[in-house]
Amino acid sequence: MARGKLRIYLGAAPGVGKTYAMLSEAHRRVERGTDCVVAFVEHHHRPRTEVMLHGLDHLPRRELAYRGGIFTEMDVDAVLARHPQVALVDELAHTNVPGSRNAKRWQDVEELLAAGIDVITTVNIQHLESLGDVVESITGVRQRETVPDEVVRRADQIDLVDMSPEALRRRMAHGNIYGPDKVDAALSNYFRPGNLTALRELALLWVADRVDARLTEYRSAHSVSAIWGSRERIVVGLTGGPEGRTLIRRAARLAEKGAGGEVLAVYISRSDGLTGASPKELAVQRTLVEDLGGSFHHVVGDDIPSALLDFSRGVNATQIVLGVSRRRTWQYVYGPGVGATVARESGPDLDVHLITHDEAGKGRGLPAARGARLGRSRLVQGWLVGLGGPVLLTWLLSSVSPDVGLANDMLLYLTLTVAAALLGGLFPALASAAAGSLLLNWYFTPPVHTFTIADPKNIVAIAIFVGVALSVASVVDLAARRTHQAARLRAESEILSFLAGNVLRGETSLEALLERVRETFGMESAALLERESDVAPWTCAGSVGPRPCATPDDADVDVSVGDHTALALSGRVLPAEDRRVLAAFAAQAVVVLDRLRLQREAAQAKELAEGNRIRTALLAAVSHDLRTPLAGIKAAVTSLRSDDVAWSDEDRAELLAAIEEGADRLDLLVGNLLDMSRLQTGTVTPIIRETDLDEVIPMALGGVPEDSVDLDVPETLPMVAVDRGLLERSVANVVENAVTYSPPGEPVLVFASVLADRVEVRVVDRGPGVPDEAKERIFEPFQRYGDSPRGTGVGLGLAVARGFAEAIGGTLRAEDTPGGGLTMVLSLPMAAGHPPPPERDPSATVTS
Repeated sequence: MARGKLRIYLGAAPGVGKTYAMLSEAHRRVERGTDCVVAFVEHHHRPRTEVMLHGLDHLPRRELAYRGGIFTEMDVDAVLARHPQVALVDELAHTNVPGSRNAKRWQDVEELLAAGIDVITTVNIQHLESLGDVVESITGVRQRETVPDEVVRRADQIDLVDMSPEALRRRMAHGNIYGPDKVDAALSNYFRPGNLTALRELALLWVADRVDARLTEYRSAHSVSAIWGSRERIVVGLTGGPEGRTLIRRAARLAEKGAGGEVLAVYISRSDGLTGASPKELAVQRTLVEDLGGSFHHVVGDDIPSALLDFSRGVNATQIVLGVSRRRTWQYVYGPGVGATVARESGPDLDVHLITHDEAGKGRGLPAARGARLGRSRLVQGWLVGLGGPVLLTWLLSSVSPDVGLANDMLLYLTLTVAAALLGGLFPALASAAAGSLLLNWYFTPPVHTFTIADPKNIVAIAIFVGVALSVASVVDLAARRTHQAARLRAESEILSFLAGNVLRGETSLEALLERVRETFGMESAALLERESDVAPWTCAGSVGPRPCATPDDADVDVSVGDHTALALSGRVLPAEDRRVLAAFAAQAVVVLDRLRLQREAAQAKELAEGNRIRTALLAAVSHDLRTPLAGIKAAVTSLRSDDVAWSDEDRAELLAAIEEGADRLDLLVGNLLDMSRLQTGTVTPIIRETDLDEVIPMALGGVPEDSVDLDVPETLPMVAVDRGLLERSVANVVENAVTYSPPGEPVLVFASVLADRVEVRVVDRGPGVPDEAKERIFEPFQRYGDSPRGTGVGLGLAVARGFAEAIGGTLRAEDTPGGGLTMVLSLPMAAGHPPPPERDPSATVTS
């Protein structure tokens, strides 16, 4: 049975109209006679969306009981039994109620697709698993319902449903998204213009990347070698010289001129290397290009211009940036240079920029050894010199200088043999030696014009000539081959040291490592496969490129790592000498995979340990700190209800005061526990507004006696950008802690001042203070310092205060008070557009 097709309406934000677009498509298909049913759609009481449900066939939902309530979910069995052509399934990232067939709705959709049912569904960009951290940093809300990116990427069609932030906020204000009671909160919190703009950018970039991947797959499948300039991609050719930084910055400026421009820096090492390549300089340039938003690539290629052009066309580049050659004038005898060759062979669809720099024309040293993998032109030149050279030399010696002498004739022919060995290797040199010996015998050894040699000395001379020629040719060819091997090993060592350094530093993900393998060896795809046993099926731990191999048997090249892991590549068969480096890549890939798994396990263990520590501390707090005020309240209430004691009005008032004090203590303890729970679960969502400190801080002092605090908050302070409620709670906890530890008769000083672009609130006490090694520990949950009495709290006040401070973009730290005590410094961000006032006279500051 053929797998069904998946179409996803991807929304940039809630309320942009994904469900409406999905239902519109359903009506169009029904009008064309398609069997289309509503498997699960939520209209959220939006009138226009609800109207679109009319006229469509609905399948009943499945009811599930959970925690005393009745919930409805998509009935997968009913959809499979009905087996429509198309099923509409809303909210792909939804988590099903416990007891459902699958834990996530996208798993339900996978069952429908496997049964051959086409599915149309919806999902918002913030629900993609890879964007969870980014969305949380933008909106302050952690998305609990996510869908794996790969599920969305595998969709046959993705339609982006987008709307400008202004239009979406107007829809919200008109009540087209949420009810009137939720509009104000939504507009001031999640649906702020900045949040919506950032989410919209995320959606556009994600879809653009997927379009780019589809384009790459299409070009590969249809063998399209021409460049399609859909967007600017600029390739920077690096040599490892100091001019690379100039080229990278220039390419970055070119990329900024076009929307969506991309910079790819590539260093190509060939068998005879790139002269002057510095590993240290390459590392600096790699960091620079990544800081500028580009990517660094390391490719092996014997012909640098061809390798650079192949790489550029492979990534669909539109421009190449190269530096003006560092060669001196005389060094151009070795060839036109990389820049000129690339410019000549780039074609009309690939622009080449030659950038001047400070190193231009200063020289690049002697060319590297040149015996490695002789190209076709070198072989042709060697054979021309080896065969044509002796003939030409014979004509010159016969007609121009006939009386040079046999010894000089032999030296001249030997020179040609050496030249043929340098250009073409061993066989042209042997041909030159053979031709030279024959021509010497025929034209210059008496009797001439015959192969007979009259003088025995001449026989010895020609034999020595042949022996020397063969020896020189063999030595030159051996040196060339040794040079090729040394250069090859140097290139391999550079790649492996670069790879090992990245892996050891933890800078390379599995996908990045596989991409490096694919680029280095010029393969179409690379995949790391593993299985649990010899009979278990292979699974893909990571892959890059189109159509990765599912098993090692499908690969053009596979390298086994252990019994149950293999690196599989497709594209071409590699020579044996490349497999040594490939084996090192495979081993490093397994190391990266193991490290990633260990990191996940360590994170889970750390989370479990932290949860266990908090649970243990909470049990201790509940068993003692919460029971103490409860015991006091119970004793007072029992006393008041006692019939055998006649309480006076003073005694009754004292007992009631004890009840009130115990209740206040319980309220404080429970409040701190709840606040810490919110911080631990990431549900604190600040609403940042411009605020005057002289309006907030006095309200935070309501929980302490009036004469226990001296307040100095000037009205001339600039406004701060904070959440007023969270700031008030943070200051209140810090002040209450300071008052607790201050000696009697020593009020706590609270004052505020400006430092650069921040406003600092300092809470100064004259208590016992805290040593430096404990200043950070006092901010941890369930921590008390010293011998503070039990029953005064569970050690959450300062932890909650710091958590709230960081949630609003501030910091809270502890410092020593000059003369003894502790000073808590709360640093807050200044509101935009509010410059600091002139500095105050230090002598006017209130001191205690």
